[in-house]
Amino acid sequence: MASNNCDEAGIDFGTLHELTGYWIRRAQLNTFRQINECFAEFDITPGLFGALEIVQRNPGLTQTAVAAAMGNDRSAMVAIVDKLEKRGLLVRQPAPNDRRSNALYLTEQGEAFQQQVRNRALDHNQRFFSFLTVEQHQQLFDMLRLVAETDYPQD
Repeated sequence: MASNNCDEAGIDFGTLHELTGYWIRRAQLNTFRQINECFAEFDITPGLFGALEIVQRNPGLTQTAVAAAMGNDRSAMVAIVDKLEKRGLLVRQPAPNDRRSNALYLTEQGEAFQQQVRNRALDHNQRFFSFLTVEQHQQLFDMLRLVAETDYPQD
């Protein structure tokens, strides 16, 4: 672990600089800042992009299923769907097996829009992580996925 817990301004971060979660959060903030700049011309956030990607790849999923796939609560998903529907990117239709639920589908405009944003996201991802070798990037990806999918071990 790092022995110097001070930044350029001389601020002492104490044990924060020794905590993996702190650096994961800092990395997440940096990547989101960069991707938000990348997505600015599309007026979209990473969360909206994620919802569009899941709906495009899984047409007919319910709002609840999309929320669960994204790790969001159902109430947050309502606002996401409202924004995307208002922009003409997706539509809600009664779910075939449960008419109390809404199934989500991209519109033609949504399909074209998502393809543009996906291309930009993939290009950004490649450029942003270009300081890593291909092997390092794959290791980082694999480790982050492992951390994201592992439950905290109980004592």
